[in-house]
Amino acid sequence: MTPVLSIRGLQVRFRTGDGILHAVRGVDIDVAKGETVAVVGESGSGKSQTMMAAMGLLAANGTVEGSVRYRGEELIGLQPRALNRYRGSKLTMIFQEPMTSLDPLYRIGDQLSLPLVAHGGLSKRQALARAVELLELVRVPDPARRVNAYPHELSGGQRQRVMIAMALANDPDVLIADEPTTALDVTVQARILDLLRDLQGRLGMSIVFITHDLGVVRRFADRTYVMRHGEVVEQGATAALFAAPAHPYTRMLIDAEPRGRKAPVAPSAPVVLDARDVRVTFHTGSGLFGRTRHEIRAVDGVDLRVRAGETVGVVGESGSGKSTLGRAVLRLQEASGLVRFEDRNLMPLERGELRPLRRRMQMVFQDPFGSLSPRMTAGEIVTEGLLVHEPALSRRERDRRAAQAFEEVRLDPSGRNRYPHEFSGGQRQRIAIARAMILAPKLVVLDEPTSALDRSVQKEIVELLRDLQTRHGLAYVFISHDLAVVRALADEIVVMKSGRVVERGDVERIFEAPREAYTRELIAAAFLAAPVET
Repeated sequence: MTPVLSIRGLQVRFRTGDGILHAVRGVDIDVAKGETVAVVGESGSGKSQTMMAAMGLLAANGTVEGSVRYRGEELIGLQPRALNRYRGSKLTMIFQEPMTSLDPLYRIGDQLSLPLVAHGGLSKRQALARAVELLELVRVPDPARRVNAYPHELSGGQRQRVMIAMALANDPDVLIADEPTTALDVTVQARILDLLRDLQGRLGMSIVFITHDLGVVRRFADRTYVMRHGEVVEQGATAALFAAPAHPYTRMLIDAEPRGRKAPVAPSAPVVLDARDVRVTFHTGSGLFGRTRHEIRAVDGVDLRVRAGETVGVVGESGSGKSTLGRAVLRLQEASGLVRFEDRNLMPLERGELRPLRRRMQMVFQDPFGSLSPRMTAGEIVTEGLLVHEPALSRRERDRRAAQAFEEVRLDPSGRNRYPHEFSGGQRQRIAIARAMILAPKLVVLDEPTSALDRSVQKEIVELLRDLQTRHGLAYVFISHDLAVVRALADEIVVMKSGRVVERGDVERIFEAPREAYTRELIAAAFLAAPVET
């Protein structure tokens, strides 16, 4: 059978300040009609640049050689006007982060209408009516109203559905999906994948799925190409490739899921954090005379208790209140209730009284690039807290402490004079951890610290966190929607929904015998168990 999309000998190079970067090296990929092909590999493997080159979407400093044929028609070398006859209509692409792909200044209906007018020849009125149909097709609730919404008014899952609707607007032959579910909750991810599978069956389109999540690949793809350093190192039917991987790199990827279980905490371990009946309420909008119109209870009467050396995993979907709870117990968010850290009740303390305690309570955030100042060197970032808590230290002593912190998180200390953009995602997360560890904390709240990382890097970070906890007796509150990581790190799991705790218990009990339907749905959606009836 002639492939719908055929890539042969693809070469992609970028001109950089350090010379020529050879990103893709002679890649061959075929996609048959109605087939789902996965392209997998770690960050920097060239998988996204391969498909960006196929779509003619490389950055200005990029060049491409080789062949990309759509139904026998060569696309490489076509002028933009000629190429536009195919992309946006026959070949479409959805991206990892819909918030950066959707224009914040335009309504959803206007953005969906654009490809329909440009490629489908519809009038604006016809295009808007079709936009409502498309939102209904991808199961966005209340589509007639949502066409008038702006991107920020939709949830992450709804924005991703809008991107899928936009890609499907002109009934494409090939849909290229570049990490379309990485930033989503596991339950939303499962629904998006089910939606794509359903649409594929109804529309007969081919899907190229770019991802580093092998759990998704195993469930979703017919065939898989494994890329490393710009080359395809292995390819074949997905089931066979997972059953008997031939290349060591493929075996490494498959084995990269965090494994093992945490050693139990001694019953005599002291309580570091004891939070009771924590409540956080947000007020949105106001009417005449300042009267509040709407009240959101983000955290509604939650208890949390963590001992030295213990990890409590807090899981739930976006909007469940888990991150707000993490900020509240550190007094980074106004809250009510009781929060006792070691021997102090934090709730009555003023800002000045809290400052001496801050060094023993630290937080590591989800996006290390967003939480690290691009204008400071890694060493300056790591030692920033010392300027506040140990102002008498000399510059030389701070630098010595930075080098020690780098070594502790398994980074080369010589890199402390580099800037954040010069590090990989995993290295940036180690820098964020070093920034917390240099102050010798007793409690660390980790808010989705591994969700944006490749599986192999996640495994390294999990091992690092385990090692640091063992050496220093740290208490962790680990907030995540990645249940595989939580299972490897936590002693106890707290499941949150709509601001409340719906279930809690030790790790094995939660995973082996969850009592609540919501917990079972989370576990099934994370591909850690077979789907269950809820």
